[in-house]
Amino acid sequence: MITATQPTTPASSTSTTANQTVATDMNAAQDRFLKLLVAQLNNQDPMNPLDNAQMTSQMAQINTVTGIQQVNETLKSMAAQFSALQLMQGSNLVGHDVLVASNQLSVQDGMAKGAIELDGRAESVKVDILSAGGQLIDTINLGGLEAGRHAFAWDASAYTGGGTPNYRISATTGGQTIGATALAQARVQSVGSDSNGISLQLLGRDAVRYDAVKAIL
Repeated sequence: MITATQPTTPASSTSTTANQTVATDMNAAQDRFLKLLVAQLNNQDPMNPLDNAQMTSQMAQINTVTGIQQVNETLKSMAAQFSALQLMQGSNLVGHDVLVASNQLSVQDGMAKGAIELDGRAESVKVDILSAGGQLIDTINLGGLEAGRHAFAWDASAYTGGGTPNYRISATTGGQTIGATALAQARVQSVGSDSNGISLQLLGRDAVRYDAVKAIL
């Protein structure tokens, strides 16, 4: 019984060349299959000829293989187009501020901005500003806040410590701690793309994945 094999697609520098190569490989596979089928028919046992079910099954094999190859190439093309669209959309973020999950503050023009995401209502919310070495520099009292996201700003013009300042959140209700997520505000400098997707280079910070952005400001 003939077994159809899936052709491999060599790497190509352009999509046009790749498509032509794929088409050539599929045509070659079909040609090899038909030659083998004809050879099998010519050399079959007259007393035990190939029945219609076997022939139909073998012809279905080659159709399935070439069909899957065409679907794969279509999906690759769609993925490439989607990546290009994401990169184009991401480029619109250059110069804009975004929020990312982090307690490290970015100082811009003497100010450091961030936000906190509260899991529930808190009667008392405080933000302690810490030096890179963990020393307490300042405390921002935000008072009582409802659940959700709340922005804050810290005047960092007098900050002379080395390294990047960070902060910690203290949110309580009736002496019970309320869960909170630290968010840092930073400016997008540039946008890049690799095999893992879109990445954003932030001013004074490490690059982050596009899907790590919590909000665009």
